[in-house]
Amino acid sequence: MSSTMRAIAVKGGKGPATSLFVDQIAKPSAAAGQAIVKIHAFGLNRMDLLQREGRYPVPPQAPETIGVEFSGVVESLGAETTDDFKVGDEVFGLAYGGAYAEYIAVSTKMLIHKPKHLSWEEAAGAPETWITASQALFLIGDFQAGQSVLFHAGASSVSISGIQLAKAEGAKAIYATAGSQEKIDFLVKELGVTAAFNYKTQDWAAEIQKATGGAGVNLTVDFIGAPYFQGNLNVAAKDGRVVLLGLMGGVQLPEGVNIAPLLMKRIRVEGSTLRSRDEEYQRKLRDTLVSHALPKFCDGTFKIFVEKVFPFEQIVEAHQLLESNTTKGKIICTV
Repeated sequence: MSSTMRAIAVKGGKGPATSLFVDQIAKPSAAAGQAIVKIHAFGLNRMDLLQREGRYPVPPQAPETIGVEFSGVVESLGAETTDDFKVGDEVFGLAYGGAYAEYIAVSTKMLIHKPKHLSWEEAAGAPETWITASQALFLIGDFQAGQSVLFHAGASSVSISGIQLAKAEGAKAIYATAGSQEKIDFLVKELGVTAAFNYKTQDWAAEIQKATGGAGVNLTVDFIGAPYFQGNLNVAAKDGRVVLLGLMGGVQLPEGVNIAPLLMKRIRVEGSTLRSRDEEYQRKLRDTLVSHALPKFCDGTFKIFVEKVFPFEQIVEAHQLLESNTTKGKIICTV
């Protein structure tokens, strides 16, 4: 058995999409509590772009290779591996890094048995997005049936997952923002949101206030950051929550931001990351996904939207497509 494997690397350690190439590196071995998974497919995420550019704080336990979500087959198990996995099991899961490769060493606490009817590509696109959406809604956002939710970047994979979760858990109303009419139509017609607003052509905060009769929304899930901070406060209902998951729009608040709604409406704003969390927290999130989403993957209620599949060797084109901000759903690479 070969002691090396193919993996995606970055020329010079960081750079543009064109700096990605297929390298030959040492194959990982399983530590205690880990499995070696032969990867069939992996999903792309925005953190991958930042890591490639040297702008993402990678956890110390992560390998140099990019990538956090994958699907594949368990090839071997390390010592003291007590979870319900065995050699030959078809799995998908989340890792601290290393998924852009032929093999990955990963804690069995972050593996999930792959339902037979899910393709390798669909399964590879589920872990990061559905776990992040579950975390935002249930662990941080304290979402309850009968409440309303607003998802910014509505056609992003996390929001697509979160919209489906919120619907299944009894949301009273679901709103979203997006940047094109195509995405607005997708959100309304395909995902069935209550209403979606084009942030380029509409004042989304004013529209949501109008749509809710001034009552606002109970929970907002935001990936944009500073430019949306005031709007998020304005549309929050009494005792509303804002979960901040990204800073795509920047980190410096505009001049004149009025924070009075924080006090007057008792708004809770909480930021969160996933990759820096310890294994026990991530295991809890995995179990949340298994309980809330896995049965609905199996019966077809939940859909994993895959925008495009690339072969492993076309990783440059895959990153360039993700950077274009035109996608609805996951970009997947097959190994």
